[in-house]
Amino acid sequence: MTVKEFFSFRQNKYFWVNIIGMAVAIAVLLFGVLKGVDLYTRHGQAVVVPDVKGIGLAEAEKMFRNQSLNFVVSDSTYVEDLPAGSIVDYSPSAGQKVKEGRTIYLTINTLDIPLQVIPDVADNSSVRQAEARLLASGFKLDEVQYVPGEQDWVYGVKYHGRELSTNERVPVGARLTLMVGDGTGTPQVTDSLSGDESEELEDQSAEPAKTAPAKPSSRKSTSDDSWF
Repeated sequence: MTVKEFFSFRQNKYFWVNIIGMAVAIAVLLFGVLKGVDLYTRHGQAVVVPDVKGIGLAEAEKMFRNQSLNFVVSDSTYVEDLPAGSIVDYSPSAGQKVKEGRTIYLTINTLDIPLQVIPDVADNSSVRQAEARLLASGFKLDEVQYVPGEQDWVYGVKYHGRELSTNERVPVGARLTLMVGDGTGTPQVTDSLSGDESEELEDQSAEPAKTAPAKPSSRKSTSDDSWF
């Protein structure tokens, strides 16, 4: 069969058979590709990412396993209000639909609480200056504790009721208490004496001076009774 005969609609009896065969082959191939992609991606078998924020890894693992999901701890941070090791954030987030076997990447609250040096504010700062420095360092402040001393002068810093020493470290974001002078502990120097002191001095000056008793004279009297 020549080429001319093959492409002749009138003389080539195999033309339409070939066309139909090619169409069927393309359809089967396309169906196979789509089916393979569907099986690979498990299209139509999506699962919902559970809400695990704020819970521990052990409990989160059970929830992920029930949804046929995997997880990896990819990062850690520090949040004061959450327990150590609890989940802070994750991706994909809760409520998203993903395929089974998807890996969820977790950020947990660090197991080792980071420590920070207390700024040196004791005995060299006013209460306003000390508060500004501590807040800028990320600490939180409770109500001040007043102690005898110069008005509004900072004499120390407490953490959980214990006075801190210079350069001591405490957890980041800790709540601190400033020890502030109440203005009653510093004596005021005056030029005049108080009333009680004046009266005491007056009483002392009014007392008669005590003199030592006279010693008997050892000299004999010049008068002699032998004259008589």
